[in-house]
Amino acid sequence: MRYWLFKSEPSTWSWDDQLAKGDVGEEWDGVRNYQARNFMREMKVGDRGFFYHSQKEKSVVGLVEVIAEAHPDSTTDDDRWECVDIKALRSVKTPVSLEMVKQDPKLAEMALLRNSRLSVQPVTAEEWQIVCAMAGVPPE
Repeated sequence: MRYWLFKSEPSTWSWDDQLAKGDVGEEWDGVRNYQARNFMREMKVGDRGFFYHSQKEKSVVGLVEVIAEAHPDSTTDDDRWECVDIKALRSVKTPVSLEMVKQDPKLAEMALLRNSRLSVQPVTAEEWQIVCAMAGVPPE
């Protein structure tokens, strides 16, 4: 299993929107960055991810699971763009802010800090464990 971080602007697609989709989940569509698309191509069903609110909140707010591997993005006719489907697993007990991540030296190499604009990014197993502990949730 691999781990990921999915960033979304809450005004466009929020954690509450994701929760409302239930087990059906939702396409992680609209990604127009080649590196983020390539990360989605690496994802497998069952991989886990952090759902991260960008903009003002800048916090991990939930855990998700990949439920469909890369397929054409339904929001475009351009076959270069693909997406995965994800479903919500659980809300975190304590949102983990960008500032909290920055303060932990064990997270200094996290992609969230090194490539902050990337909307889909990998998370190492160690980073997953640390952030889940900070969030007060089991690492699933």
